[in-house]
Amino acid sequence: MQRIYRKKFNLGIVLGGGGARGFAHLGVLKALEEKGFVPDIISGNSAGSIAGVFIASGKKPDEVHNLIKNHRLLDIAKIHWPRLGLMSLEGLQEDLQKQIKASDLKELPIPFYAAVSNLNEGKVEYLNEGPLDKIILASASIPVLFSPVEMNKMLYADGGIFDNVPVKPLIGKCKKIIAVSISPVQREEKLEGLLQLAGRAFQLSVNRNIHEIKEQVDLFIEPEALSKYDILDSEHSDELFEIGYEYCKNLTINL
Repeated sequence: MQRIYRKKFNLGIVLGGGGARGFAHLGVLKALEEKGFVPDIISGNSAGSIAGVFIASGKKPDEVHNLIKNHRLLDIAKIHWPRLGLMSLEGLQEDLQKQIKASDLKELPIPFYAAVSNLNEGKVEYLNEGPLDKIILASASIPVLFSPVEMNKMLYADGGIFDNVPVKPLIGKCKKIIAVSISPVQREEKLEGLLQLAGRAFQLSVNRNIHEIKEQVDLFIEPEALSKYDILDSEHSDELFEIGYEYCKNLTINL
């Protein structure tokens, strides 16, 4: 499920995974837009897929923030009998269907790639066509926490298992690439409960190739202040947005 693009895009923006810290993506995108940097193509994973697909649908960062900022984890996730995951993301699926007119990724005004992990084949896939709601759900489904999504008789989960900041699908397609990581790591003094422990373990695992990614892009953005926010705590959406916005606003960008 991948379309071939014949033209070369001016600017590609890559949005990495990081749970609730994804609100920072919207702040970064707002600041970039104010500086005149608007994406011609977007690649995202997990929280970056959620933020990115809304932007690719034609919505502005402030608009997206206002649409989703009052959603807590349990608003978009449904706890169920844990056959394949502790929760499902049915609430997120409903939001995507309601707020985005396109039903297929290829219908988006801005070309968009979502990174997903094919659990059956054991590999990452970068999808830019196919059922929008299912693909974004799959990209955001952190293993164990959320149930994988079935597509074409295969099970798919968070692309971060293999590639948390999916630069690869944009290599060779863009004159310039900006990558945004929202997963800086700091020491955690206390880890309590299964959800926090599973989220922390996944967060640590997805940072393994970050140095390689930095070498592949023209600008790498990673606000360190995000490290103090738990990736499953969605109660600080405004603060996270402002961290992303202020960090990027104060950057001198020469591309």
